[in-house]
Formats: sequence, C-alpha cells, structure tokens
Amino acid sequence: MAITASLVKELREKTNVGMMECKKALGESGGDIDAAIKLLRERGAVKAAKKADRAVNEGTVATQIAADGKSGILFQLNCETDFVAINDNFKALVEEVGKIFVANPDAKCIESALASSHPNGTVDSHLKAKVLELGENLVLSDFVRFSLEGEGLVSSYIHMGGKVGVLLELATCKCFAGNETVAGLMKDVCLHIAASAPAGLSREDIPAELIEAESAIFRKQLESEGKPAEMIEKIIPGKLGKFYSEQCLLEQGFVKDPDTKVKDLVANVAKELGAEISIARFSRVSIG
Repeated sequence: MAITASLVKELREKTNVGMMECKKALGESGGDIDAAIKLLRERGAVKAAKKADRAVNEGTVATQIAADGKSGILFQLNCETDFVAINDNFKALVEEVGKIFVANPDAKCIESALASSHPNGTVDSHLKAKVLELGENLVLSDFVRFSLEGEGLVSSYIHMGGKVGVLLELATCKCFAGNETVAGLMKDVCLHIAASAPAGLSREDIPAELIEAESAIFRKQLESEGKPAEMIEKIIPGKLGKFYSEQCLLEQGFVKDPDTKVKDLVANVAKELGAEISIARFSRVSIG
C-alpha cells in the first residue's frame, strides 16, 4: 500500500510523533494506522527504557481538586529540559494525567498513580509513549493525595508557574464549601506555605534528626562561648523555641503580616464564623 502524505498526516495528528517516525511506522505496518500506532508506542517504551537513567531536573508541579472539594492530588512530572517543560504538548500531558489521577481514588502514591487506567493502557505506558514524542525522559517523581470522609475542604496553590505546589487540608466542624471567607483563608495559607516552606505543621511534626542537628549546632556555639555544660542544656530549649517558630507552620509569622502567626490567622477566621476550624495537614512539592 502506498504511504500517502495524508496517511502520514493522519497518524501524526493521532500521535503527535514526528513525520519521519510516522512514515517509517506506516511503511512497516503496510499502511495500517492502528498497527502503526502500536509500533510507535512500543518504540516509545524502548526509547523510555534507554533514557531512564538520564537526569530529569526540570518539569512542573501540578494539582487537581475534585469538584466537591473533598479530595485533591499534588504531583510532580519531571523532564530533562526547561524547553520541554514549557512546551504546550508537555503542559497538555500534565493536565491530562492530572484529571485521570484525581478521578481514580486508588491513586494514592507514585506506583498506584502510574497504574491508573488510560485509553492507551496505563498512565505509565502512556508516559513511555510520550518519550518518543517529546524526546526526553519523563518521570513522575512526587505524588500526594488528600481525601476526606467527613467535613473539611482540600485546596491547592501553584507558585512560580509550576515550580512549587501546595496541597492543604482544612478540618472544619461543618460544611464550608463555597464560603468566601474560608476560601480566602485557604488561599492565604497555601500561599504562605509556598513562600515559607515550613518543615512541619507543629512541633510534633518536625523530624527528630532535624531537631538533633540544630541542638548540636547550638551546643557547639555555646561551648565556644565558654558556657558550662549545665547552663548549655538549660539554654538550648529556649534557642529551639526560635527554631520552631521558623520551621512550624502554625508558629510561623504569616507572610503577609509577620506579626500574626498562622495559627492566629486561622483562629481569627474560626472566631468570625463561630466554628471550629484547623489545619489538618499540608504538603509542599518543588522542582529541584
């Protein structure tokens, strides 16, 4: 069968793969479009395997929130260069898989997200096929899902054009879906998290190794000042208090008003609405 320009164009429109690759696949498949598509996907998987060890330092952080605000996902899809990261094709891919992820309640980690069903098989196989099209290694490197069964809301924020993303869960005693005050609070807290990068929600969430490392630094500083051992151990808790105020979300000064702590920002809204409102958890993902 003659491989016409219109046939090549049709295959390219269905796959977005380059003209020469499309023409080659059609030649091997005898002009069978479906068989050519299968060939291109197989080649995509092979190419993905060859590129698997190549560094992926660029990409984008994206999010999707369910219509009812009860669940949401935050993920990072990496590529090799910023050139691809800002490509419309890559952006469309991120949007496409994001919608699949948020609609799949079983997508709870990287592995289960990649196993999500896609018209081309799974998201994993689809990404591998896209490697042929985009010409770069693609890796899903972060995936977070928040799902609520009771009252509360999930919100998100994307900063710096996809370089930083935040997923936030607000616990409430009643439904506040559509409430502008609560929506404003969540937006402000998400923005704050993106800008301030807290290490945890409260003191209990700060990793023990981080606390130990800071304590060791304080101890050496005090020793160099000639402070006796018994005094050092009394001073360190006070120094850690400042450390906590810089690392714990609830104790940080709000980025728009440093004199107001984030926990007070939430408490003020709760008082205004006469309801119990608190930050349940958050996740912050960034490129690099």
